[in-house]
Amino acid sequence: MRRIVFGLLGTLDVRVDGERIALGGARQRIVLTALLLAPDRVVSVDGLIEAVWHGRAPTTARNQIAICVGALRKIFKDAAGADELIVTSHPGYLLSTGGHRVDAREFEDLAGRARDAARRGRAAEAGALVEEALGLWRGRALDGIEGEPAESAAARLEELRLDLREEWAGLQLQLGRHRALIGELAALVRENPLREQARGFLMLAEYRSGHRAKALEIFREGRDILVGQLGIEPGPALRALHDLVLQDSPDLAQPAVDAPTVPVTAVPSQLPANAAAFTGRLDELARLDRMLDDSYGSRPLAVGVVAGVAGVGKTALAVHWANQVAARFPDGRLFIDLRGYDEKDDPVSPGAALDRLLRSLGVPGPQIPADTADRAALYRSVLDTRRMLILLDNARSFEQVRSLLPGAGRCCVLITSRDAIDDLTGDYDVLRLALPTLAPGEATALLAQVAGPDRFTADPAAATRLSELCDRLPLALRIAGARLAARPHWSLRSLVGRLADERRRLDELSPGQGGVRAGLWLSYRDLDPAAARMYRRLGLLNVPDFAAWVGASVLDTDLWAAEDLIEQLVDAQLLEAVPGPPGRPARYRFQDLLRLYAWELALAEDGEADRTKALDRAFGDWLALAEEAHRRVEGHGGLGRRPDRPALPQALVEELLADPMRWFEEERSAMAGVIGQAARSSQPAVSWLLTAAATPLFETRHCLEDWQSCAEQSLAAARGADDRAGEAMMLRSLGSLAINQRRYEAAVERLVPALRLSGETGDESGAARVRRLLGICAHFEGDLDSAAEHYEAAMEALLRIGEVRSALHSMGLLAQIESQRGNLPRAIELTERAVARSRAGGFWRAEAQSLYWLAGTLLRDGRTHDACRAGRQVIALTRAGGDRVGEMYALRLLGEASWRQGELTQAQDMLQQALRIAGELSDDLLRGRIEIDLGCTDAMAGRAGAVDRFERARQAFTSVAARAWQERADRLIALVESAAPGARVSAGQLAGLLDG
Repeated sequence: MRRIVFGLLGTLDVRVDGERIALGGARQRIVLTALLLAPDRVVSVDGLIEAVWHGRAPTTARNQIAICVGALRKIFKDAAGADELIVTSHPGYLLSTGGHRVDAREFEDLAGRARDAARRGRAAEAGALVEEALGLWRGRALDGIEGEPAESAAARLEELRLDLREEWAGLQLQLGRHRALIGELAALVRENPLREQARGFLMLAEYRSGHRAKALEIFREGRDILVGQLGIEPGPALRALHDLVLQDSPDLAQPAVDAPTVPVTAVPSQLPANAAAFTGRLDELARLDRMLDDSYGSRPLAVGVVAGVAGVGKTALAVHWANQVAARFPDGRLFIDLRGYDEKDDPVSPGAALDRLLRSLGVPGPQIPADTADRAALYRSVLDTRRMLILLDNARSFEQVRSLLPGAGRCCVLITSRDAIDDLTGDYDVLRLALPTLAPGEATALLAQVAGPDRFTADPAAATRLSELCDRLPLALRIAGARLAARPHWSLRSLVGRLADERRRLDELSPGQGGVRAGLWLSYRDLDPAAARMYRRLGLLNVPDFAAWVGASVLDTDLWAAEDLIEQLVDAQLLEAVPGPPGRPARYRFQDLLRLYAWELALAEDGEADRTKALDRAFGDWLALAEEAHRRVEGHGGLGRRPDRPALPQALVEELLADPMRWFEEERSAMAGVIGQAARSSQPAVSWLLTAAATPLFETRHCLEDWQSCAEQSLAAARGADDRAGEAMMLRSLGSLAINQRRYEAAVERLVPALRLSGETGDESGAARVRRLLGICAHFEGDLDSAAEHYEAAMEALLRIGEVRSALHSMGLLAQIESQRGNLPRAIELTERAVARSRAGGFWRAEAQSLYWLAGTLLRDGRTHDACRAGRQVIALTRAGGDRVGEMYALRLLGEASWRQGELTQAQDMLQQALRIAGELSDDLLRGRIEIDLGCTDAMAGRAGAVDRFERARQAFTSVAARAWQERADRLIALVESAAPGARVSAGQLAGLLDG
């Protein structure tokens, strides 16, 4: 690969081995410029779009940026063999300089070295470095590149160039080269008549050359310009120099060569070394880069705050970034550990911190004031003209850092803290980074860096699991990696096995007195007693997330008090807030290690009776809310007992359950956790009662895996407790689940013992529901008589005990039997009764089911228009209720009705929508039905794909043992294959085979 030299200090110029290369059009030049202005740092696609189009980007902007980058890559590959010069890195691109040169970067590096030499009193060396830096310029920076980012960068570089020209003049005066300097300084003053520093140097050069009158004339010219243009007098430094010239003061005599004009003080460079293994954090690094890029000019002081839980890598990120950008702060880099969260020492006071910082800045001890406010004022004064990076690590609060913030916008301050330090907002331009745990790939990469890559390459599944058990927390990952590195004979799975045991996980990750547990203790110890108690009680719950009302339950307090305590835990980085959808309350979650620590503390500090009461209250409120939501969705409890009323205030219950299905959806993961925990607890009945209450969610949202897991755990708990009613309830639930999965034989195996147990326990409602489910199984097998017997028995029993909604379901199923028997008038009568009673009772799901059955019966009766109207009503009801399964059924039916009427385009649209949902929900029976209907549309249009559709349908029916539908598919295949190629099959022929 050949070396590339990028020139920004003039027109954009790129050369390979001294030969200029063509860069293409204006857009490519702007994109390249934007990347060169942030070498080795990610520039977002959004930033590139803004640079090119200045807020007026077309819709194809992202694609056009990608085209520009591709063209640039080709140019550099062809010209220099540079394959990896511009790399894709989320959220944009990065120009990797490697061994290539960027003149702007070299200019800033030389400027920093020159200033360092000047501070050390090496004027000749400093002057030579400045001359080398200024020699890189070929004209106006970025000449010909338009747009705000380039113009801002050009202005910054031009300002630095002027500063260096003045500093070079000062160095030449120190070296006694005043006569040779006059011409250069005169030109500089003519070009920049308002720069008082340059004018002062020119006065001094003229005076030392014996031109006292000329020096005074230069002052008068400058004063006239300042008064005339700005209405201000010259500054105190220029006026003082004027007075010294008038006095012919000996202070203006030429100094000894290389005599320092300021105390010899090295540029402070206090940043710690980068962590040995640092990985990821590209998004955060890019955001910090943007803060720095935006901090030039008239913006207020740039301040970044990196907040996060103990061990998440706040300091590592801050130090890594600070070392990356250190060259951009030629006046120095300060670092101080404020010990805001330290086990042994108190936080560093503002006064003590200022003392250390001032000494680092070269202020002698005797000159540091005793008063903190005076120290802060001196600190701001010393930093006033400097460009410095100040890293305040491990800060406790705003009060601790307030006095440590410079007043000048040329500095940049980066703060790390477990606290968000919200008080900074308003007075400062704050970039806030709430640092999350590492992404999965980053976590595995960090482990591999610490422990060595070989074991991780050989067992990627164990590597992923290990990172999950460490919560992808950098501190825990480093400890785990170090243990593996120290024990090369251990496999990944051996450490995974150790960490999988929750009782010892924190022990494994807390070697000695340090590690994860020690870091979390420092956050916990500062909580007030009520917040600490909330932390411990919430840690008893094995749920992935929860709402604030759960905190009120476990602590037996009101909602507002609970929310305040939970927010204290969020501020302490012991909980994470998860914003809800608009208009819905936030939810909260633990990282696993934080929950385990809270659970440990609860066992150590709370008595067993208190822990049990806390869980009883939370489980009880979850169950009561779920049963109330079930009642509002289904119209009755149907749970074999009278539901408890929630212990929460009624106004809160109404707010939570205003949309009961949405509440179910929000609580789905939490309820699954509660069910599993309750099944292993001293009150296992909660598990099966909560599973039964959540059935509308599982069924309507097609959450079949959650349903199966919850029901199987609850069944085991019921059998372990010898609770036959609970066992019957869960066998019935698993039978219903198997029907939803089209596993009818497995359903019967569950339902037969459920029917026996329901009879033995006197549960008439449960027995009726089991019979309805057995009827569905018989119906699927084609045994219409047995199905009708079950449906009628279930309907009569449910009507007798007042469970109207479930009775209406059985009525609709019985209507289907009558339809298949050919008794269409009776079928229509039954379904219309079911629709009317469902609507009167406000049972939307029952109404939707009954309307669907009515639509199917009307279709068989030839009343296609009426069937379509009923089908559209089903779609409206199911979409309003979020019932994807019901919507899929209705779309299929409308598709069938459309092709029967010859409306093939409309049929295709409806059926494709239904097919997409069937694919999402993995419903093979419905997918087969939809393929049948799509095949019919192809056959009617004379398209060749009809047989393929029917073949796919037959395969789907075979997978669920739907023999009647397999036979229909075979008949349809034979019909189409018997027709001439391209011939159109009539709707009547197809319908006859389906209805027969």
